[in-house]
Formats: sequence, C-alpha cells, structure tokens
Amino acid sequence: MSGLVIQRAEVEGAVVDVRLAGGRIVDLAPEVEAQPSDEVLDAGGGALLPGLHDHHIHLMAFAAARRSVPLGPPDVTDVAAFEAALRAAAGGDAGRGSWLRGTGYHESVAGELDRYRLDAVVPHRPLRVQHRSGAMWILNSAAIELARLGADAPSGVERDAGGIPTGRIYGLDEWLRHRLPADPPDLAAAAAELLSYGVTGLTDATPTEDSDHVRLLADAVADGRVPQRLVITGGLQLSPEAGAALDRGPVKLVVADHDLPALDDLTAAITTAHDRGRPVAVHCVTRAALLLALAAWDDAGPRSGDRVEHAAVAGAAEATRLAAAGITVVTQPGFVAERGDAYLADVDPEDQPDLWPCASLLDHGVPVGGSTDAPFGHADPWRAIAAATTRRTAGGRTLGAGEQLDPRRALALFLTSLDDPGGRPRRVSVGQPADLCLLRLPLASALENPSSAHVAATFTAGRMHSQATSR
Repeated sequence: MSGLVIQRAEVEGAVVDVRLAGGRIVDLAPEVEAQPSDEVLDAGGGALLPGLHDHHIHLMAFAAARRSVPLGPPDVTDVAAFEAALRAAAGGDAGRGSWLRGTGYHESVAGELDRYRLDAVVPHRPLRVQHRSGAMWILNSAAIELARLGADAPSGVERDAGGIPTGRIYGLDEWLRHRLPADPPDLAAAAAELLSYGVTGLTDATPTEDSDHVRLLADAVADGRVPQRLVITGGLQLSPEAGAALDRGPVKLVVADHDLPALDDLTAAITTAHDRGRPVAVHCVTRAALLLALAAWDDAGPRSGDRVEHAAVAGAAEATRLAAAGITVVTQPGFVAERGDAYLADVDPEDQPDLWPCASLLDHGVPVGGSTDAPFGHADPWRAIAAATTRRTAGGRTLGAGEQLDPRRALALFLTSLDDPGGRPRRVSVGQPADLCLLRLPLASALENPSSAHVAATFTAGRMHSQATSR
C-alpha cells in the first residue's frame, strides 16, 4: 500500500518520522523506512499537528461572501469608503440589472441603512447588504421589486408607517434566498482557502431547514470539492433524509435578540430535539438570550452534547450554571480583535468585563470549543488563536485581560473532535485519521506569533493539499 512518509516532523516535542497510508497514520517513530512506492516529505523540524477544526462556520455563506463586496471594518470604515466600494463594484451602467451583494456592514461605518440610503449609492442594480451580525439584510428598491416583497411577506420584512418595505429584512435568509436568482457559490474555492489555514474539519452551524441547501453541501463533499470532514446542524424541521451521507451534529436553535422566543416555545424545541435523539446548539449572543436559554434548559433538562453558540456576554453566574448543566460553549475569540474597539465604545460598561469569555469559562469547568463564525468573522482560526492569547483589539486596546489564554490552550480550542468541542484535543498518533496540519516551525516558535503564514501543508485522509518541500 503506497503512502507518504513525513520525515523530521516535530510531534509533541519530539522529532520523528510519520507514515500515512489508507487515510490514516500507520507508523510514527524516530525513523520510519519508506516503502518503494511511498512519497517522502521533509518537514524540516516543523510541528505536525492534528488538522484544525472550526466548530461553527457557515460554509455556504462563507463561499458566497468570498465574491461579495466587503462593507465593514477593516476594509471599510467610513461613509466615503462605503460609497466608494459600492460604486466601484456596481460598475456604472455596465452591470445594470445584475445582483450585487455586500457583507460585513456595521452602523459605525455609515449609520442606519434603508432602501433609500442604498438607492442613493446604487440606483441601477439590485443590491442587498448583509449586517455583520448575520441577522439582517438591507435591500435597495430594485432588489425589493425583484424579491417581490408584497403584502404576503412575513413579519421579518420591516415596513414603515405607510406599509411600504423599508428594505430591512430580519432573520429570513432562506425565505429571501428562494426569491433570488439561483447562484450556487464556489464551495471548492472556499474549502481551498480553509485548507490554507490548516483546517480539516468543519461544523456548519446554519439553522437551515432547506434540503436543497444541505444537498449542495453533501454533493461538494462527495465529489471532493470540500475535502474537509463536515458535520451539519440544521434547524428543527430539516428532513433527516437531507444530506444523509453527512454527519449530523446538534439541532441549531436561534434565540434572536431582535425577537426573543417565548420560554415555553424554546423549552418545547429543546425537548423535541432531545426526543429525536439530538442535542441542541443554541445561538445566544446577549446575556438576556443566554439567561433565557438556561431557563429553558432548567425546564427541558440538558442532554450530552448540548451547547451554546457564542455566549458573547457571560459572567461568573452564567458560567456556574453552564458548568452545572454540563453545557459546552463554542465561542469566537477572534471577535475581540475584529470588533473589540466597537464593543468598548458601544457595549454597556457593566457588560464589558464579561465579553467573549474564555479563561473564566474554563476556570468554572465549562468545556469550550473554538470557531470563527465565518463569514461573520474572519475564517482564519490562527487569528482567533492570537486574539484569545492577547485579547487585543485592532486599535491596540485590551478587552478582558483576565480572559487571556496560554497559546497552547488557545490552539487546543481548535484541536478537539467535531463531535466533542471542548473535549480532549486530538493527537498525532498511530491509528488516527491522517487529517493533519504541518507548520514551517517548531510549535513553540510558531505560537510566539500565531499565524496561518506558518502553515506549510494540510492533509485530509493523507492527501496533501498545499505546497511544501518534497522529493
């Protein structure tokens, strides 16, 4: 059986050779003899790690965002830059009639948006702009007309006092998608970008109930366009048959801050998922949302594998309750770097010490897994690792110094199994899947400045996807 021998790789502090074959690690020793048909790769003393796992990503949205216009920091920071970016992308009359998509917008850039603000910048093309929270789209008038936002539109379509749509649409991604032209994103290119960061495993945390959405993901995994291991969550009503070849994670439930559910309804949803043998992943950004979810768990009871997505505001009291219930938190420390300055300006000072906790959750015994929330955060997990270590904002300020993690502990947030975020980090050992990340440097040196620039090669099932020195 032909394979690949990685020579002179640092594994847990020792320099060894590692042989991959049949999609697994089959030998690990100070010296491994290559078979005549084996390829040989010289790691040069660089660290060989388990491939990183992003425990909360939105893969279809990330792929779509890669060909969208970035409209938020750090790319766009003021009104002039916002308008210039849209006008450049709109291309005058050349693109008349074709859809334009902007992402990452925040009010700090150009204030509140509605159809009329967008019409003033792009009047001749249908335009939709996604808020960086992912909870809202804003459409211009041309887009409103093509999307057919009539009287039968659901309540998430905001209207003014005269009943005219303002262009703001809340929490209706799937409803809106079915009213737009079919335009499948390039999943292969998105997966390739993630491979360049050393990412070999993904949990898609989209609360979709659309079987076609899941089929597109399943097809991309089946034909190799997405070589990463992929777990999907999906909403409560997603058909069990949709994407049957993909592993199912917890049922995704959203506690939306703009429209908090009734306690009884959230309790019933958790209970229904549990009755079907599934844990839940509950989206909670604010403290109010987290407290509501905890109250629902008090009534429904927790199940192994239950988790909170984000827990962006959680103090000692909430951490104590999470630990007692055995609930995992999947968090995004990268937002400290990406959005920290805005948090320090806009978030209630009483909540600021509890923003995006990591160390305090771990200290209370809460299992914590790491993620990027791409495309709502940058897809590079090494940026999140660095942010968890320094807790520095883009402006150089510190947000929650007491939440800093040791670099190895920050890396470990991304090394746990897809079915156990916050569990024991995976190891490079014989018998394990050959899903690996090879760095250019020894681990201690790489963690002095965590960066995806240190990634030399990524392997899924023993297949190398990026360049390194080989013979």
